[in-house]
Amino acid sequence: MEYISTRGMSPTTSSAGAIRTGMAPDGGLYIPTSIPTWRGPEPLSAAAYQGRAAWLLAEFLTDYTPGEITGSAAAAYSSEKFPEAVAPVRTLTPSIHVLELWHGPTSAFKDMALQLLPHLLRYAVAKGEKQQRTLILVATSGDTGKAALEGFRDVPGTEIVVFYPARGVSPMQQWQMVTQEGNNVHVVAVEGNFDDAQRGVKALFASRDFNAALARRGLQSSSANSINWGRLVPQLVYYFSAYTDLVARSIVRQGEPVDIVVPTGNFGNILAAFYALLMGLPVHKLVCAANANNVLVDFLRTGIYDRRRPFVKTLSPSMDILVSSNVERLLFELSGRDSRAVASWMESLAAEGAYDASSLTEQLTDIFWTDWAGDDETLQTIGRVYQEHGYLLDPHTAVAWSVYEKYAAARGSSCPAILVSTASPFKFNRSVALALLGEEGVQGKDEFELVDLLARHTGWPVPVPLRDLKGKSVRHKTVCSPGDMGKTVLSLLDQQAK
Repeated sequence: MEYISTRGMSPTTSSAGAIRTGMAPDGGLYIPTSIPTWRGPEPLSAAAYQGRAAWLLAEFLTDYTPGEITGSAAAAYSSEKFPEAVAPVRTLTPSIHVLELWHGPTSAFKDMALQLLPHLLRYAVAKGEKQQRTLILVATSGDTGKAALEGFRDVPGTEIVVFYPARGVSPMQQWQMVTQEGNNVHVVAVEGNFDDAQRGVKALFASRDFNAALARRGLQSSSANSINWGRLVPQLVYYFSAYTDLVARSIVRQGEPVDIVVPTGNFGNILAAFYALLMGLPVHKLVCAANANNVLVDFLRTGIYDRRRPFVKTLSPSMDILVSSNVERLLFELSGRDSRAVASWMESLAAEGAYDASSLTEQLTDIFWTDWAGDDETLQTIGRVYQEHGYLLDPHTAVAWSVYEKYAAARGSSCPAILVSTASPFKFNRSVALALLGEEGVQGKDEFELVDLLARHTGWPVPVPLRDLKGKSVRHKTVCSPGDMGKTVLSLLDQQAK
């Protein structure tokens, strides 16, 4: 299977080529030339998660050998990495089935892809003509950074630089990143928001001067963000896995549609569900849940994308995004793979901060239902769900739950819902404790005191990766402006080489 750019100006490449480079030379995102067909859960029902992943990867990564794929999946989803379960589905109500994606080494759903990507990239580099070392550049709104750092830590032949918005992630997310160990890892705070960091990373990929400077240092750039197809394709697996589990438990009849509810900011997680739908997963509606940075709500309702609005810092910081990169792939598919139209829309977004794709509105509203939840609703949902079900939601999952309730009230859907839970509640312990204990209960307590308080109050165990952070030393203190990101990367690399 070959891969093409959403903007149509780059040569076709193999799956290994798409993963190796991350972003197409024309600034577009790689897409497979065809979408495989899923014929039902039977081949997956008896397989462990590793086998389910290997099946799907083989459908898309046709230039990888069976041994490379099965070995990569086995290593990524081992019991050492996921000691309890990989992607369990918990039934909380007759209609809500929570897909927990935070049982990996960083307690967030990004582990589902970023434990696998380093293995795929290692093989991709070996299949290339030039055996250069790889520089992974990452912009993170919180969880991707730590998951990428952990996944690529001390991987031979790689360096990784993660940019995060200063004062734009939760204290626990920041602590996870700045204490990261490894001889090839670098963490930089950007004076700005996530969009500033993401825009800066994309500019580096497109910069001839920057990439020439990397080449002189024996490096080629790649991405661990979901602009890289190798980051996105592992995320399809858990939707098929969850559906297979619900069929096995007789909650869903084979072929019966489900609603899939996803809290999203950069649109990668819900885009993976969209591709699962294209492959044949029975989906009634994709429910896109946003926070107060609700640019996606307006876009999915009207086809008009307009980032020219105030940026809001919320209790669900991983969704504090105004430019959602993966929407570009959705536009490509819904426009009949019209690369000229996509390139025009992206040019308009870069130049004017908006574009009009209202010609796609009917398709968008047919596939997606969307709404948003503010911070007050988020806190109320966390408290109410714990009171009624004894279940803890992190703020992002609480946004999804709140929006699903709005959807159910508005549409009256009778379909079972797979509601995606993206992070351990202990990664956002202040917000969760605030919802359960009130302002007086959290006042004056630091992050680790809140972790212990939340565990004592609920009886929920603290995930080992978070529990073990206490006492670790800060190793990364670099701060830069968005305009100095390239200079900062080169400086860090040169210091590393000394």
